[in-house]
Amino acid sequence: MICLAAVNSTVSPESTQQAIGYPTLFLLVLIGALVPVVPTGALVSSAAVVAFHQSAPFALLFVFAVAALAAFLGDIALYWLGRRGMRSKNGSRWLRAIRDRAPEDRLAQAQEKLRDHDIAVLTLSRLVPAGRLPVMLACLMADMPLRRFARGNGPACLAWAVTYQLIGILGGSLFEEPWEGVVAAVALTLTISVAPSVWRRLRRAAA
Repeated sequence: MICLAAVNSTVSPESTQQAIGYPTLFLLVLIGALVPVVPTGALVSSAAVVAFHQSAPFALLFVFAVAALAAFLGDIALYWLGRRGMRSKNGSRWLRAIRDRAPEDRLAQAQEKLRDHDIAVLTLSRLVPAGRLPVMLACLMADMPLRRFARGNGPACLAWAVTYQLIGILGGSLFEEPWEGVVAAVALTLTISVAPSVWRRLRRAAA
C-alpha cells in the first residue's frame, strides 16, 4: 500500500493526460487524414486548449509536432493509396472516397490553380476549408510523383497545425476553465469548416 501511495503521489494528472493524450491525438488525426469525416482541426484546437492550461513547458510544442506529423503521414498514405487506385483498372475505394469529396467545381478550380501556381497551391490546400481533397485529386490526375507531393504537403501540414493550435490557444486564453476553452475552440473550428459550404449553397439557391 505504501508503494502504491508513493506511485500515486509521483504520477501527476498532467502526466497521465499526456501519456494518453498524445498517442490518442496522433491516432485520431491520422485516421482523420485517411477518412475525412473526423474534424481533425477541432481535435488539434481542443488539445491545444488543454496543453495551454498545463504547467509542462513543452506541452504546446508536443501538440504541434504530433498533429503535424500525423497529418503528414495520413496525407502521404492517402495519396499513395490514391495513386494505386489511379493505376488500377477498377480504381479503389480510397480513390472513390477522394472523388466523392471533391466536387467538380472545386476540382476544376484546383486543377487550374495547380497549373498556374504548382506546389504553392498544395502548400495552401490544408488552410482552405474542404480544399485538401480537391487539390489532392488534382495532383493525382496530374500524375504528380509521391516525393514531389510530400515536399509540398510538409509545409501545408505545419501551417495547418499552427493555425488550429493558435485557435486553441486563443480559446484557452479567454477562459479560465479548460472545458470552456475546448467548447469555444470546437465551435470556432466547426464554424470555419462549415461556413464555406453553407455560403456556396446559399449562392446556388439565390441563383
